[in-house]
Amino acid sequence: MFGLSFFEMSVIGIIAVVLFGGNLPEVARKFGHSYSQLRRSLHDVQQQFREAQRDVDRAMAVDNQSKSNAKAGSYDEDEDDTPEPSAPKFTPPS
Repeated sequence: MFGLSFFEMSVIGIIAVVLFGGNLPEVARKFGHSYSQLRRSLHDVQQQFREAQRDVDRAMAVDNQSKSNAKAGSYDEDEDDTPEPSAPKFTPPS
């Protein structure tokens, strides 16, 4: 469980009992509540990022579609003015 061996889990349990004693159930409840709040807030943040990504994707799709519609009316094969990428020639030292 969680990549821990039985010995490691038992040591953690003994330390928890020594530190918290009779308050261990209350501490565990508080920890569980805090953990669930953390998970809920992380889920909300992830949902906001997903919504923002969807909005960006939609905007990109609309932009690409409008560009393709504008090019469709005046398409010419000779209009491709993009330069070929070039790299400097390597000359080994002599």
